[in-house]
Amino acid sequence: MDRKNFVDMDTKKEEDASPEEWVALCDFTGSGSEQLSFYTGDRLLVLSKSSADWWWAELQGVTGYAPARYLREDTADEEEDASIEDPWQDEEYYGSYGTLKLHLEMLSDRSRTETYRQVIVSNSASLRNKVVMDLGCGTGIISMFCAQLAKPSAVYAVEASSMADYTGQLVKHNGCEDVVTVMKGRAEELELPEQVDVLVSEWMGNCLLFEFMVESVLVARDRWLKDGGVMWPSSAALTLVPCQARSYYAEKMSFWERPYGLDFTPLQSLAQQEFFNKPKFSHVIELNDCLAAPCDVISMDMYALQVRDLEEMRGEFQFSVETSGLFHGFTAWFSVHFESLETGGTTIELNTGPNSEPTHWKQTLFMLDEPVSVFSGDSITGTIGLHRNPIWRRHMTVTLQWNIRGQTEEADSFQGGKKSFPMWR
Repeated sequence: MDRKNFVDMDTKKEEDASPEEWVALCDFTGSGSEQLSFYTGDRLLVLSKSSADWWWAELQGVTGYAPARYLREDTADEEEDASIEDPWQDEEYYGSYGTLKLHLEMLSDRSRTETYRQVIVSNSASLRNKVVMDLGCGTGIISMFCAQLAKPSAVYAVEASSMADYTGQLVKHNGCEDVVTVMKGRAEELELPEQVDVLVSEWMGNCLLFEFMVESVLVARDRWLKDGGVMWPSSAALTLVPCQARSYYAEKMSFWERPYGLDFTPLQSLAQQEFFNKPKFSHVIELNDCLAAPCDVISMDMYALQVRDLEEMRGEFQFSVETSGLFHGFTAWFSVHFESLETGGTTIELNTGPNSEPTHWKQTLFMLDEPVSVFSGDSITGTIGLHRNPIWRRHMTVTLQWNIRGQTEEADSFQGGKKSFPMWR
């Protein structure tokens, strides 16, 4: 790395241009003494844009790091700026699904794709002559599973991205055009010729809710699902476990202690800000890194869930530490369940956890600022909150609050903490 990137932070602040006033887009709770806490609408004076993600700022005489994604520049014409923003990020979101990269990743995920096929096969008799809606159908694979394996009377394959243009070709190429009708558009604007018996969708994102496609599913449910109709998935759950992450911690933090025989520890605080204040997507947790038995912290009934419920979802956890070690953070994953259309039929599960076949979602890691030693018998209790971003509607913040209580005479102590992780704004 070029030497100029290692300019001392104090010098950097002096060399930067004049301070700029930026406005907070939403609340942020700082973690540690070096981060600022602020509320929506607060005006922060940005003293230094230290990195792409974290800026050195001042609020009411207090200085600290503030996440850049929580701020917008103060301009004279705020109404004009607001009109430019697309809170749903449709161009970005649907643009990404209009290319093959994500579809290759999803179709290559055999656990995900085979689970949906298994659901169709196991319910094929009950699906015959039914009307199905496949929301966010992508390349149309679930719709074609239905047409070829279950013989419904109609399948409406709905896709809002430009991939819909190719989906129609794939449907025809695979001889499914008599059953499958591809419809390009958003669920919120869609007009179907009839109501449906089954609403199927693969809407799940990292940490279950990220990207909030689930809102479109709920809108489609309320508009187009018949009374007594079935939703696939029918329920969902977010699972959490306290964990070790030695290799990741060493890679991002311990590395700076003596690289090439030199002391780079002044960069550790910046490394902590840069690497540990966002969740780590595509994490793969080893079973022996779980410090306790995992538990479901949030459960969702897809028939009862309302759009307004998505603004904030909260759960509680209580873990009994089974393995002594370093508590580096929490790992999360999700599972979804597909109820049977047939009386007494088997519910099918898709689980993205470490005990199941790997999926493209993998798991999500939330790192504490510093690891904490825990011992067998200790308890880790607390809460998790998923807060939808009030501005960028596909993003959210995960807030974890935890307490650690020792159970041995030597470790009869109490420690606690709270940390918020933006996903992504």
